[in-house]
Amino acid sequence: MTPPEKRNGPIDQAAIWSSLPVPAIVIDAAENIVDMNPAAEGFLNNSARWLQGQPIWDRLTVDAPMEKSLARARKHGTPLFVNDVDVGTGSRPPLVCNLQLAPVQGHDGCMILLISPRELAGRVTQSQSVKSAAKSAIGMAEMMAHEIKNPLAGITGAAQLLSMNLSDGDLELTDLIVAETRRVVKLLEQVEQFGNLSKPERKAVNLHDVLDRARRSAMLGFGAHMKIVEDYDPSLPLAMGDSDQLLQVVLNLVKNASEAADPKAGGTIRLHTYYEHSYSLRRSDGSGQSLPLQVEVIDDGPGLPPDIQGDVFDPFVSGHENGTGLGLALVSKIISDHDGWVTVDSVPGKTRFRISLPQAPRKQKESH
Repeated sequence: MTPPEKRNGPIDQAAIWSSLPVPAIVIDAAENIVDMNPAAEGFLNNSARWLQGQPIWDRLTVDAPMEKSLARARKHGTPLFVNDVDVGTGSRPPLVCNLQLAPVQGHDGCMILLISPRELAGRVTQSQSVKSAAKSAIGMAEMMAHEIKNPLAGITGAAQLLSMNLSDGDLELTDLIVAETRRVVKLLEQVEQFGNLSKPERKAVNLHDVLDRARRSAMLGFGAHMKIVEDYDPSLPLAMGDSDQLLQVVLNLVKNASEAADPKAGGTIRLHTYYEHSYSLRRSDGSGQSLPLQVEVIDDGPGLPPDIQGDVFDPFVSGHENGTGLGLALVSKIISDHDGWVTVDSVPGKTRFRISLPQAPRKQKESH
C-alpha cells in the first residue's frame, strides 16, 4: 500500500494542527499563550491572535493543583496527565475534562496542552441509542395500545355497574379496579402520543419565550411548590426548532425536577441559557452539526438513582415511583428530531439536564 505522503504529497503540518478535534494550546516557559488551534479558539471563545502573549491561567481555570506537577514535567521533559477535572473559561460553566501536557521538542520550556471535554466524547452514542430503543419499544407498545384500551373501558364500566349494589367494604375493591384501569389507560395514551409525534415544523424560535411559557405553566400547576429562577443570556440568538415541541421538552424536564423534590419543602429549579461556540454533534456519516445554543434545567433535588443514570433516556426507565418512563424518552426523541443533543449529569443536590440546539440562520426572523 502506498504511504499517504507519496500518494498525496507531503502533509501540511498546519493542516494537521487545524484538524485536531480537541482544543490544543502551546504555552511558553512563562506559561503565556504562544499559539492555539481553531478548536481552542472556540473553547476559549476568542481568537489566537488576540490571546497570544496572555497568561494561560488568566484565560483557563483548572480545579486541581497543577503548579508543582507542571514544573516537574517541564524540568524533566515528560508528559503530564490530569483526568476528570473541572475546566472553565469564565464565559460559561466549567466542563469535566481530561488534560494532557507534553513538552514541545526543540523549544525549551514550551508545552502543548490538549483539552478533552468528557461530555463531547459520548454524544453520538446517546442519540443513536435513543432512536433504536424508542423505535423498538415504542413501536411494539403503540401497536398494542389501541387494542388494550378497548377491553379496559369495558372493565371500568363493569366495575362501576357493580359498585351500585355493593356494600361500603366491597366498594373499595371496585374503586381500586376503576383507579388502576384509568392509570393504565393514561399510560397507553402517553405511548400513543409518543408514537404519533409528528416531525418538528422548524422555524426561528426565541428560546427565552419557550422557557417563560414553561415556567408560568409550571408555577400554576405541578411546580407550584418550587422556586424557579431565570438565568438567561440576553444576547442568545434564535434557535431553529418547533416552539410547541420545545415547550413540551422544557415542561417535561421541569415536571421531572418538581416530582423529585420534597412535596412540602419544595426546591429550586434554575433555567439557564448560554452560547457555546465549541459544541457540535458528529454524525456517523462524518458530517457535523454546530449546536451553540445551550439550555439547562438544573435542580437541587436528590439526584438520579445511580443504577439508571446511563439509561435514563430509554423508554420505560423511571426513577419515580409509578413513573411511566416516557417523559425523558420523549425529551430525547424531540431533541434528536431537532438535530440537537441532550445530556444529564446528576449527583445528590444537583441534577443538570443540558439541551444543545442549532442556531437559526441570521436572515430568518422569529416566528409567532
